[in-house]
Amino acid sequence: SQATFCIIQPSVSTHPAKMALPMKKATVMKAAMKKAGAMKKAMKAKKVSVVARGRGAKARVFSGIKEKTSSGLKKDSLMKNKFGKVVSKKRSAVAKKNFAKSLKTWSDAVKAARKALGLTGFVAIGGKSAAGKALYAKAKSLL
Repeated sequence: SQATFCIIQPSVSTHPAKMALPMKKATVMKAAMKKAGAMKKAMKAKKVSVVARGRGAKARVFSGIKEKTSSGLKKDSLMKNKFGKVVSKKRSAVAKKNFAKSLKTWSDAVKAARKALGLTGFVAIGGKSAAGKALYAKAKSLL
């Protein structure tokens, strides 16, 4: 005769996470909804700013989209420079005056020196080449 063995598994789970779970609390009934209050008034539309800020602010004022820049410049105090960029009239005038006082004389001297030496194309003024050294010496002598 054959003996049969039967393995009996325990009915209670031995998994550590499942073993001691607390019982879920009974959900508490919420009170009935409150009566809705009167509706609030809708907000008014925000006033559109007349001040141009950031990149291209002067251009927006110059074209009439905005009234003034954050620094207070209005259309009558703006102009386009020779490159087509919108700039302040006062600043442009000051820069022109400063250029005429300082850099213009050197610029004219270099132009005259290039013409006298017959140089064309790029030549580094006072560079390592003989032409550059000659150009620098000639420009200095013309000042």
